[in-house]
Amino acid sequence: MLQKKTQGKILEELENTSKKSVDMISYCLMPTHLHLLLRQNVDNGITNFMKRILDSYTKNFNKIHKRNGPLWASRFKDVLVNSDEQLLHLTRYIHLNPNSAGLVKKPEEWRYSSYNDYISKKSNIINPEIIEMTPAKYREFVEDRKDYQKKLSIIKSILIDKYSG
Repeated sequence: MLQKKTQGKILEELENTSKKSVDMISYCLMPTHLHLLLRQNVDNGITNFMKRILDSYTKNFNKIHKRNGPLWASRFKDVLVNSDEQLLHLTRYIHLNPNSAGLVKKPEEWRYSSYNDYISKKSNIINPEIIEMTPAKYREFVEDRKDYQKKLSIIKSILIDKYSG
């Protein structure tokens, strides 16, 4: 489980990321997982970036909890983004994750996300200019699907519970 102390460590690591290997488009650090939307700039850029982030998190977690060994059950999951429209919708999905999980009422309340970077157009981690929308339009775009995505999340959890047992 990503605790606030370790979420802060990951944010720090994200801020120190080399802009040469990947561009961070959006992120959200959840209590049990993380979402990163990345653009690869060099061969193996994403793989090397993820290795560095996940290794850093593991070392920090193990130090805090006085343990050894790996934390992650498998390699990270990746999806190829094929269009600007898909990219835009993925940013919204990522930014609504804390709301869908019931952690906050508004996406801007979750500090471990790039959402506030998008609605202010200021960031040390991402380049919100990649999404060609004004902060007000982007906020409207996200808010428009807030309730819908939360309902989908509830339906998904019901289906998983019903068919996994």
